[in-house]
Amino acid sequence: MAIHTPRGRRGIRLATGLVATAAITGLALTGCAPGTSAPTETTNADVSTELTTEEVNLVIADETGFPVTDKLAEEFTKQHPNITFTINRDTFQNLTANAPKLLASSTPPDLIRLPTIGDTVKDGLLANLDPYYDAYGWDAWPASQLAPLRMSEDGIRGSGSLYQLGLGYSITGIFMNLELADQLGIDAPPQTMAELEEDLATAKAAGVLPIMAGDKDGVVNFVVQAAMNQYADKDEFMSWMFNEPGATYNTPGNVEGAELIRKWADAGYFPSDINAIDYFTFTSRFSEGEGLFTFNGNWAAADYQKALGDDVTFFLVPPINEGDGHVAMGAANSFSVAAKSAHLDEIVYFLNWIHTDPTARQIIVDVTGASPGGDPSLPLPEVESGSLIEKALEMSAQIGAENGQVDFMANTTAGIYAGSIIPESQLLVTSKITGEEFVERVQAFYESEVG
Repeated sequence: MAIHTPRGRRGIRLATGLVATAAITGLALTGCAPGTSAPTETTNADVSTELTTEEVNLVIADETGFPVTDKLAEEFTKQHPNITFTINRDTFQNLTANAPKLLASSTPPDLIRLPTIGDTVKDGLLANLDPYYDAYGWDAWPASQLAPLRMSEDGIRGSGSLYQLGLGYSITGIFMNLELADQLGIDAPPQTMAELEEDLATAKAAGVLPIMAGDKDGVVNFVVQAAMNQYADKDEFMSWMFNEPGATYNTPGNVEGAELIRKWADAGYFPSDINAIDYFTFTSRFSEGEGLFTFNGNWAAADYQKALGDDVTFFLVPPINEGDGHVAMGAANSFSVAAKSAHLDEIVYFLNWIHTDPTARQIIVDVTGASPGGDPSLPLPEVESGSLIEKALEMSAQIGAENGQVDFMANTTAGIYAGSIIPESQLLVTSKITGEEFVERVQAFYESEVG
């Protein structure tokens, strides 16, 4: 493939440098400093930071299409042959819905991908990690990195005890097919939402699919929330996602963002079969050259680079006004330890190893494109100059510096993704409901779930 260097549309050249330290350590997840809630499941005397010499099999429940756990487990067993892993996978939608049942079973997974804490803390299903926080010295990690993984006794995220850790800390944006862009006369990523819409219209007029997306399993919400983020008040949005009393989804900014999605649906910017396309299919179709843009996270960077080579770039969703700060979804690829796990010390040792071992940290970056997190004084993983992963780390640094990161709205409650966001977004992106109706319906579901 030809090498494309975007050529300064509107006088703006793509940034190619990377301040590596900022990219790894500057990830700023909005939230409060560590709380002081007392541990309920364990005490400092109960925990050990020494890995057992006995043979142990650890069970991980993870989502489909998240290969980093395979790579990490393989490396850990290589270093510690007495520890083996069984990794069970299901779709994001099913895993989110079934997590409480899995955690409450007589044989729960030791570690589970848990994007939404929901009532699992109140129901005593998650291990309180505060004793391990003390034992391992995690106070050296950025407090903002861990804040969204905490929950207070009142059920509000952002403060309180620690119930999760990340296997990488993600950021989302837009991937652009540079070969198609070149054919369309588009020589740089858009710098404003208006310029993005110009590019979408240009692609549609030329018979090129403007946005490759899918909504069989709700992942069009990368696009939906990206639009909302540009119009909503960030703090209000986060208050709602953290379930703060009185917070609401039904705000003018959210309505305006959702109405923009309806406008794009009316214009035919999405695939005609969008509701039959799942995550794997939409990523595969973009990798095969279909679509000028696709909205996705840094975890897809390595695969897109492998498929498209130099004909793809990655950039932050542009703001309304040129020069304004960016807002992007991002969060820990959050995992929780089951309170009923028979191997608490071993699975937490594994989690700490992921954040501290040089090879494990390199795996996080190589496979996910995400920041490995942990102590910012640790040596930095290497990245290939000019790669999408380098650009993803650069984006993490920029969002951190601009304090523009927000959580995924799909993480707001345990049931909201499958119960409301998916079915309502399927109607929105096929022009069956308005943006205002979408927001009203999601808020009504939210109220039915949290009161």
